[in-house]
Amino acid sequence: MSSASSSILTLLNQQEQHLDELLLLLQKELDAIRTRDVEALKTTTDQKVHLLELVQAADQQVAASPELAGAKTQSWFQEQLSRLEEKLTQCKFQNQVNSQSVEQSQLVIERFKTELLQSRGRAGLTYTSKGKAAQVDKGSGIKA
Repeated sequence: MSSASSSILTLLNQQEQHLDELLLLLQKELDAIRTRDVEALKTTTDQKVHLLELVQAADQQVAASPELAGAKTQSWFQEQLSRLEEKLTQCKFQNQVNSQSVEQSQLVIERFKTELLQSRGRAGLTYTSKGKAAQVDKGSGIKA
């Protein structure tokens, strides 16, 4: 393996490391979603953005490498690429799970809000133009 191939392999190994870190971070994000830990969620989101930027930068370096065409025909390159695609698929799946968890959480909160509003009295309950429950303020009464 030449030094040019070695530099591409180094970049691909960095990609793999970044994707491993991203997968762990996505699992931490799911824990933060489950526990409704806003600070941890913000921190993991910031870290996720940083890791994605690193992945993108390494990807651009690999794409710009003049030795890429020759490396694509090598078996080690195909094996590494296959591992990276598998890890990327895992990250996408975990991200989808996290997204669904957030949506479910929002639905639970909206349902709880509706139940609270209903418990305050049906006469003052109405709906917004977007179909969300809202309480009507009837004012302090009649003033003469």
